Amino acid sequence: MAKHKMSIISVWVEDKAGVLWHITQLFGEANCNINSLAVGSTEKPGISRMTIIVDGDSSAIDVVLASLNRITSLVKVKKIDDDESVLMELGLIMVDAPDEKKTDIINLVNVFRARIVDVATQSMTIAISGGPVKLQALIDLLRPFGILEIVRTGAIAIDRGVRSLE
Repeated sequence: MAKHKMSIISVWVEDKAGVLWHITQLFGEANCNINSLAVGSTEKPGISRMTIIVDGDSSAIDVVLASLNRITSLVKVKKIDDDESVLMELGLIMVDAPDEKKTDIINLVNVFRARIVDVATQSMTIAISGGPVKLQALIDLLRPFGILEIVRTGAIAIDRGVRSLE
């Protein structure tokens, strides 16, 4: 039986209509659940990079990787080792913030090195960036204040640079 785990996959593709649909369809056909999907432009004009975090057994993921290599608009595909990469995500969290709660929320936000990006009479919106664990920790601590809305970008990942031993 194949091992079930989270995998981080980077996919570079030509920036054309329908490519995202085609790639996500391959994961669905292999019964792999996409937990996070972020797409953006790269340093090369006309090329987009997708960071896909997927939950599926290793044999199903291998099938998807083989299928991806048959897509004509594919430039490159690579599995990212989460121990050898930098993983970041952005979150916006709107919390209930009447006047008597604002100071406590501000203090908590400062501990996480997040920032307040919007203040209204009864709410505050916090922006935080970091690894998914950091975002979840702040969300968990803000829950007692009353979370009104959460938006998360999904994680992006890049390999760590080569380090010298000097």
